[in-house]
Amino acid sequence: MATVAKNSNITLTSEGAVSISYNTLVSSPLSLKSSIEKAFGSHPDSLGIVIVRDLPPNYVPARERLLKLAYRFANLDPKVRERYADPKSRYSFGWSHGKEFMNGKPDTMKGSYYANPVIDEPDVSPELRQAYPEYYGKNIWPSDTPAVQEFEQAFKDLGRFVFNVGCQLAVACQPFASSYLTDSSLSLADLIKSSQTVKARLLHYFPPSPENPLPAENEAIDSWCGFHLDHSLLTGLCSAMYLRREPSGEPSVVQSPSPSSGLYIRTRGGALTKVSIPADCLAFQTGEALELATAGKLRATPHCVRVGAAQDAENVSRETFALFMQPNVDQQLSATENFGQFSKRIFDEHYKDESAGVAM
Repeated sequence: MATVAKNSNITLTSEGAVSISYNTLVSSPLSLKSSIEKAFGSHPDSLGIVIVRDLPPNYVPARERLLKLAYRFANLDPKVRERYADPKSRYSFGWSHGKEFMNGKPDTMKGSYYANPVIDEPDVSPELRQAYPEYYGKNIWPSDTPAVQEFEQAFKDLGRFVFNVGCQLAVACQPFASSYLTDSSLSLADLIKSSQTVKARLLHYFPPSPENPLPAENEAIDSWCGFHLDHSLLTGLCSAMYLRREPSGEPSVVQSPSPSSGLYIRTRGGALTKVSIPADCLAFQTGEALELATAGKLRATPHCVRVGAAQDAENVSRETFALFMQPNVDQQLSATENFGQFSKRIFDEHYKDESAGVAM
């Protein structure tokens, strides 16, 4: 990975993202304070994202295995896919396609599979389970569909790997974050480790199609996924994999459709920057729950995804995986909201009650 030394303590990628070594993260997390501050702080050129390199060797095959299964699941018959959808959780467990509203309209450009990779069924009261089905529901796995029988294990393997690295990162973030947290006694690592609301999202971005065409000119920066904030404390991100369907029906790994394809972030100063995550690295960015818990001092990272116009774009899909690390619903984030109340507000913005036709 191309890196340049900003100073003796901080390493940046060629695009300006802070890069840290997993080995240092494990052996000496508190030595990374300057890197964490550069990544997540309020400097105008801070991106709100950090790249973790030098990961254990089991990461690369785990990522490839699951992202290829994302493609396989998304290419099942729609009726089969919908068997694994869960309306009662507002599609926050299992399969979701076209249910989320982005930029004021149903988002049909991507399909998602949601699960908690750490625990299959949260140990909470019936009252909490009923009040927060988006987090305290039970995982749904497509184990009875032969084409994706490895899905559950692959999902858990990758999700738990990202979760463990995220917990290590939270330790490294603590000295920096504690000076901004409204309640300085809070431990980010403890909030994440003890949480039963961890949620992973396996994403398949469908290629442009006649139903979802790519503009011939002036393609929007957020053509694949609209600008948004995650509502986590921290979000772990895998590098995207681009797959092209071959005549045999099987996919092959290809380069992104265009140099302009991929993840875009707005810096703390508002500049738009494309950020690449190498295939053997993980990235972590800040979410809105952390922004609330620090009274806006540590801001969430605005980001989007662009298709990138190219001759072969209509044959190429994008697969990726995100892990949202966040507190339990009763954790107070501000004087007026705990995490559960905050989440309900965000869900109301992006999902509608299909039976009533109005926002929930």
